[in-house]
Amino acid sequence: MAVIGIMSALHEELAAVLGDMPDEQRVRVAGRDFWVGQWQGHAVVAVLSRIGKVAAATTATVMLERFGVDALVFTGAAGGLGKDVRVGDVVVASGLVQHDMDASPLFPRHEVPLYGRALFESDATLSAQLAEAAQQVLQAAELHLGPDTLTQFQLASPQVHRGLIVSGDRFVATNAESQALCEALPEALAVEMEGAAVAQVCFDYGVPFAAVRTISDRADDAAHTDFNRFIREVASRYSRAILSQWLAKRQPA
Repeated sequence: MAVIGIMSALHEELAAVLGDMPDEQRVRVAGRDFWVGQWQGHAVVAVLSRIGKVAAATTATVMLERFGVDALVFTGAAGGLGKDVRVGDVVVASGLVQHDMDASPLFPRHEVPLYGRALFESDATLSAQLAEAAQQVLQAAELHLGPDTLTQFQLASPQVHRGLIVSGDRFVATNAESQALCEALPEALAVEMEGAAVAQVCFDYGVPFAAVRTISDRADDAAHTDFNRFIREVASRYSRAILSQWLAKRQPA
């Protein structure tokens, strides 16, 4: 049976997923708890990667080497960059770039040295399936979040976007930083701190990878002040619903 890997950076992002895996067993490797179990008829390994590119890369490598996952999905929150990307929307990555990678003048800015590329594409089939699941979940957002949550966070008609997500070891939360990223990488829809590193590890191993991120703020001076509450009440519930919907339709291998 194929094994699906699910990663999140924060405990709050993963909590709702673990709540749907009542038979999971904890396996501790490299200081991390890997939860091994069944979900929607699939073998699943879920883990908290911790924050940042190095921590995420370490976690992804253990996922692939120790647990032999056949596909890896990163889910959680991100800051919005694209002009039409709003708080409460979901971005499914078509590809990922490290926005803080700069080995110039030896290599072009953003290019990962000795790879000849800056962009690591997500798996097209996997991403399309997750985008479809996300669309179905967001169309029934009130069912998954409740009307009070939609009102409190002012989430009106949330949308699914597909495109570039950028990653870096910096929490982007000012207008100046956000604008600089938009100028350097104008196609970027969202920014976070792990995805591109995991995409590179999966590229090395030839394992399909996808990233699904709920927009928690606009990565600017007006970034959402109650971040943890948003993760608990919106992003975590979206992650559980999207992944559950996707796995329910995915044919076991």
